[in-house]
Amino acid sequence: MLPPSPTPASPLGRALRPIADFLRLETASGLLLMAFALVAMTWANSPASALYQSIFATPFTIGYGDTLLSKPLILWINDGLMALFFLVVGLEIKRELLTGGLNSPRQAALPAAAALGGMLVPALLYAAINRGLPTLSGWGVPMATDIAFSLGVLAMLGRRVPLALKVLLTAIAIVDDLGAVAVIALCYTASIKSSLLAASLALIALAWAFGRIGGRHPLVFLVLGIAAWLCMLKSGVHSTIAGVLLAFALPTRQLPHESEPLGSRWEHALHPYVAFAIMPLFALANAGVILSGSFAQALAQPPSLGVIAGLVLGKPLGIFGFSWLAVRLRLASLPAGLSWSQLFGLSLLAGIGFTMSLFIADLAFGPSPSLSQAKAGILFASLLSGLLGYLYLRFSPQRPLAP
Repeated sequence: MLPPSPTPASPLGRALRPIADFLRLETASGLLLMAFALVAMTWANSPASALYQSIFATPFTIGYGDTLLSKPLILWINDGLMALFFLVVGLEIKRELLTGGLNSPRQAALPAAAALGGMLVPALLYAAINRGLPTLSGWGVPMATDIAFSLGVLAMLGRRVPLALKVLLTAIAIVDDLGAVAVIALCYTASIKSSLLAASLALIALAWAFGRIGGRHPLVFLVLGIAAWLCMLKSGVHSTIAGVLLAFALPTRQLPHESEPLGSRWEHALHPYVAFAIMPLFALANAGVILSGSFAQALAQPPSLGVIAGLVLGKPLGIFGFSWLAVRLRLASLPAGLSWSQLFGLSLLAGIGFTMSLFIADLAFGPSPSLSQAKAGILFASLLSGLLGYLYLRFSPQRPLAP
């Protein structure tokens, strides 16, 4: 359990309550993700494995007349429902940039440096192992940290870890998500149909303009968002980017008659559904890796080795190393009450890639043997990183250490 949040009656309590509520939601979601990933692996390796595969390969079609959109269930989850996940990610990023822990250069310096190192070093390690191979395209897979899974592990430690460590991990993961979105948009896009991309961007711009002139009707944003998603889907740019862009188009200015800004209302309304329905469903559909003799062989393949090296070694080296350098250069400071030992434990936990790593692996490899190999590496590395981070934080000294 997380420590109780400060009393809402105090100014500090009112300021920290949204953060504490967010962390409670994410930790519970992380534990649910673990359960659904376990169900997926158990199901995929049971006598009902064929049923598992056939369910998520079942085609679903929507449309009318000659205008039809048909996709297997797994793609409706990955391309459709995950757009809502990215919408919430975009709203979280926007909130942090405007009013949260990233709204000033001094506050953002440490999580930004840590996230930068946590993206660059894993990608370089993966690239070094897969140099000259077709699987080099998966360099983005080990760049991401799964915030829900990581906070779920921290929740198991209870009061042994301070709230400040959870807040820092959240800030690092949010910057990490911003980098992952940029990588998906710029590096995992094949041929682009510029007219459809322009139409999607125009619809997003129209939503932004509607908000700027005081428009707040949710149905207008919903219709424009769905249309932008559909155009983005057909443009060649991954459709989930439309979710992030719509998040930045939603108004954050509070009108006199509003209890809170529309963007905040959408975030609060969607977050439970994303955390407790969409992400577990994504885990169920994507974590079903066959754990047979082929699993051990998959772990020995370059994509898996690159992912394991990137998440288990690259994440702690990048996050801790860049954080230490930023503090030494006086570009950032370690939050009060945190030790370098605790920061190193956090960097170990950041090797839990899961949701975003699985998502990028699907974009990088598609329906090829390399996808199964990368998934095996993601699951193994995430399990190992979670175990190492938990054990380190559980048994390491809790007193602050001098840098």
